[in-house]
Amino acid sequence: MTATGPAGETTLTQPVSTIRVGRGYLAALGFAQFGLFVALLAPVFVSMQLKAQELAPDSPETLIGQVLPIGALGALIANPLIGALSDRTRTRWGRRRPYLVGGVVLLTVALALVAFSPNQLSLTLSWLLAQVAANAVLATLIASFADNVPEFQRGRASSIIALAQNVAILAGLYLAVFLVGNLPLLFILPGVLAVALVLVYAFIARDDLPDYQIKKFTFINLVSSFWTNPIKNPDFGLAWWSRFLITLGTFMFTTYRLLYMQDHLGINDVAEATAAVAFGVLLYTIALLVSAAVSGYLSDRTGRRKIFVAGSTVVFAVGLVLLAHAETVTGFYVAEIIMGFAFGIYAAVDTALIVDVLPNADRPGKDLGVINIANALPQSLAPALALALLGVGSADNQNYVLMLWGAGIVTLIGAVAIIPIKRVR
Repeated sequence: MTATGPAGETTLTQPVSTIRVGRGYLAALGFAQFGLFVALLAPVFVSMQLKAQELAPDSPETLIGQVLPIGALGALIANPLIGALSDRTRTRWGRRRPYLVGGVVLLTVALALVAFSPNQLSLTLSWLLAQVAANAVLATLIASFADNVPEFQRGRASSIIALAQNVAILAGLYLAVFLVGNLPLLFILPGVLAVALVLVYAFIARDDLPDYQIKKFTFINLVSSFWTNPIKNPDFGLAWWSRFLITLGTFMFTTYRLLYMQDHLGINDVAEATAAVAFGVLLYTIALLVSAAVSGYLSDRTGRRKIFVAGSTVVFAVGLVLLAHAETVTGFYVAEIIMGFAFGIYAAVDTALIVDVLPNADRPGKDLGVINIANALPQSLAPALALALLGVGSADNQNYVLMLWGAGIVTLIGAVAIIPIKRVR
């Protein structure tokens, strides 16, 4: 069944794929997500903090608060734009594949530039390039997921994405433990891994070209890449705001996780603090693996999404508040377990919920790109917002209690935004 879309293009009114995907596809999807997120998030959570201490030993928090937001702005632009362009692309290799392959190669080059950056300007520009390249891959990878996976398998496939992303964070942290004294290799090795795994996915995944006619690309098309009308699509708008707020609250803490360990819990040795963070994230990931593996399956079986997403987000907010009052490494570990269990449920189901409420199922790249603004923009805002809260009443930017309470409240509001959504249960 077809209808005329907003730009005068023929658009399907039902999901593109109703064909069950096999284990080979799901494995390739998981490994591609793993490779990309090792390369993209290891710098955010650990490597960049080590690089900041190398370039600005007296004030690494300030450097992080200035560099990461610029990179996130690049992600903010690249993700929706590349997603929309991939919807319109027609090549003999498909519409997603060129961006997957080209983006991951460029990402690896950019990470090498980050590793050898001699000053803040060079670091900022290199990280901007890395974020643009990574989000070109991410936009088309998630669009490809929407192209390939039918509705009745989205919960399980979303669980695989969640597991892959969070195992990638853990792998990146332990890589930092072993390579803490070799920053160039710490940045470049994840990029090489990403190239190999994304290439495998690019040539396994189905990348069929749709048969609707493409209108000439105009400035209006370009601007619309960054916008989906929330009045006409209220469920999509609510899902966007929920993702935005939850991501904002999460990154307010994770951006400063290593410095929290050093400043708030008093572990001054960099190697010891890095190892403690890595073990905490190991516990987080184990809890996440348990909850994510079950919740995606249960969501598909029950046909419910909202209770999983909203409920888990509330529990995650509780974990952030517990971190605010942790006084020992053991307290940190307990909070990590709680947050890991909660985030496993959230991540396993939220992607499925979002794909279920897409306005145009035949052109997921554009609308998923808009959703990914809700991923990228908070990463730009979170370091600065967290830094502002850290500085309240603290000359050395160490008010972690206020910062973590703020992150918890922001996340809780994100949970509330899920409740009014109507298209899914």
